[in-house]
Amino acid sequence: MTKKALIPVFFVLYQLSTVATAPADVYVHKDKDGVLTFTNVPNHSGFRRVIREPSSPLRGETYTSKSFDDFIISASSRHSIDADLIRAVIKTESDFNSNARSSKGAMGLMQLMPDTARQHNVLDAYNPLENIEGGARHLRLLLSRYRGNVELSLAAYNAGINAVERHGGIPPYAETRQYVRRVLHFYDGYRATGVQNIRQVQQ
Repeated sequence: MTKKALIPVFFVLYQLSTVATAPADVYVHKDKDGVLTFTNVPNHSGFRRVIREPSSPLRGETYTSKSFDDFIISASSRHSIDADLIRAVIKTESDFNSNARSSKGAMGLMQLMPDTARQHNVLDAYNPLENIEGGARHLRLLLSRYRGNVELSLAAYNAGINAVERHGGIPPYAETRQYVRRVLHFYDGYRATGVQNIRQVQQ
């Protein structure tokens, strides 16, 4: 690529990285004709990240499940998990903020801890495709372990397998019990309203 060809690309990257009203990672995809497409919501695995924004509020813009629906449906099919359950976990964990990071170090849409990300071969926990795949794989592991018991699986997702087994059920932690209730609330809401009416599901 010549210098003249590089100038527009860097200009686009600069423009995207300085838009204050919608901070987000920026991804690029080059098609077979060499045409570059930039976006902050990649919709297939051919995109690669070129700019990472620091974790921050979305300043008035809230992603919904539709922003990542292709990834959710794909993971749902691959791991035999209800897509609405994946949506409910993401809603509870990060409110669909792919840049989210907790004070404990949990990362991305499904708030994967570093050990969990490594366990499921997630190289970039802030990549929505990788994060949802890793989170769904972990949720499938838990559902299999607890024979389809959603409440126990969610408790283990939040507090860890050891905590669930040590207490013989949902641990007596206020945070975990509230977490299970919130996920089930959103799960019921998504199943009742459908993805098209996702904004109707209230906090």
